[in-house]
Amino acid sequence: MATLFVNASGAAAEAIERAIPELVQERVASRIAAKDPTLWGPESESEASARLGWVDLIDASRTLLPEIERLRLDLQGEGVNHIVLCGMGGSSLAPEVITRSAGVELTVLDSTDPAQVRGALADRIGSTAIVVSSKSGSTVETDSQRRVFEQAFTDAGLDAKSRIIIVTDPGSPLDESARAAGYRAVFNADPNVGGRYSALTAFGLVPSGLAGADVATLLDDAESIGEFLFDDDAGNVGLRLGAVLGGTLPLRDKIVFVDEGSGIVGLGDWVEQLIAESTGKLGTGVLPVVVEQDAPELSSGAPDVLAVHLVSPESNTEPAGNAIAVGGSLGGQLLAWEFATAVAGRLLGINPFDQPDVEAAKQAARGLLDAQPETVPPNFVDGAVEVRGSGALLGSATTLGEALEALIGSLEPNGYLAVQAYLDRIAEAPLAGIRPALARVSGRPVTFGWGPRFLHSTGQFHKGGTPVGAYLQITGATTEDLAVPERPFSFGELIAAQAAGDAKVLEDAHRPVLRLHLADRSAGIRQLHDVMDHLAGRSVENGNG
Repeated sequence: MATLFVNASGAAAEAIERAIPELVQERVASRIAAKDPTLWGPESESEASARLGWVDLIDASRTLLPEIERLRLDLQGEGVNHIVLCGMGGSSLAPEVITRSAGVELTVLDSTDPAQVRGALADRIGSTAIVVSSKSGSTVETDSQRRVFEQAFTDAGLDAKSRIIIVTDPGSPLDESARAAGYRAVFNADPNVGGRYSALTAFGLVPSGLAGADVATLLDDAESIGEFLFDDDAGNVGLRLGAVLGGTLPLRDKIVFVDEGSGIVGLGDWVEQLIAESTGKLGTGVLPVVVEQDAPELSSGAPDVLAVHLVSPESNTEPAGNAIAVGGSLGGQLLAWEFATAVAGRLLGINPFDQPDVEAAKQAARGLLDAQPETVPPNFVDGAVEVRGSGALLGSATTLGEALEALIGSLEPNGYLAVQAYLDRIAEAPLAGIRPALARVSGRPVTFGWGPRFLHSTGQFHKGGTPVGAYLQITGATTEDLAVPERPFSFGELIAAQAAGDAKVLEDAHRPVLRLHLADRSAGIRQLHDVMDHLAGRSVENGNG
């Protein structure tokens, strides 16, 4: 039987002690099990009534397994053993965690960066099939990826239709067009499950199963935890998690996730989307911050920070400070965190099933694509980096280091810094190394997101959550663009519009935004590392490290 434990200390233990009696008395767990949409208030009732399908989907999900296995074997028999997932947000993050934890290969294409898309196209096209995952089918990134792969299959002399598998909601435009086009297979997911709660639906299971992950055991583990999640009991681990997320007083709204041997690869990235997009609205919410071991945030002692240590299920670790330790199987954790996020939504007084501010950046990007405006000149250029700042942010700054110091200086005492890198997250992964240096220099929590995928994740919190963020946007020159078949824009134009649109929405909300454009990507990344190493070293010398 799968197990899951949540051990707490400090403010986390106090939140559990304070919130659990009320949650049990109000029968929150059993009411979630009964799909009671009134739990989150009258304004949320309509949305919640159509978004609670995740509560009891295990049996329905099991019916998908034989078809997934048959398709996997058929593809292998045809020499197709490389699966590429074209999806964003909830459609891509769960399969990435499932397959990486299982040690099987799945190429996750959740980018519009031309170089990253080209890299996926160039990798074993002859033995590749793609899974296109989108609830509606209208997601511009996913539609563009499907188009370019379909063209690539055809150009390679392959039957494109036999290499394309669709996962979508029944009756969606994609469902109808895919069936009409005669694609290899179309899997329908439960339409009453939102994207970020869809890990155990077709969106999580189809690409993971086709890649070779043991999704049957995943469902078994989730089911065994589910037997306890819906009990109105003080020991309910889901209620305990929910109390920690939404019940600290005052609210510790920066939840720092660190993996310390959980055996689950990338769980923090999946939880980040689930919590940020579910709670970051109406000027409140909790911001997940995924960090490396020994990150500055873990020892900062900041009054708005709470640590989540993801540990081995065999360890039963007891945390120290204001923290919890969580251990359990992947299937159990996926369901437990979904449940806990719904509980946290009730404690915070928000609807955990909508994402009212996600559309703002999409609309801005579409407007910029249509208008194709001229590039705004930089405030200044330093080496390989063009520097642009919102409002009066930059002041008298004339160097990259001074610009970064200006952004850090704009942080409020309870603020956070968000790095938004619209680059190739595979080839340019070392850029993420600036995150801990920024945290050390600023003394505040720092998130790192790859664009445009973070727009379907923390992007909701940036616009709708507590308005205390400062934003470092990093874009790069496109040396070789890539056209989107039958569309009036290229991938390079699309990612540029997405970055500019997101910056515009943040600037219109009067948030500090520093935009760095790398005219030479490799040189610019080296320059950023050098500048951050210098600033971090100076911070240590001044006793701030």
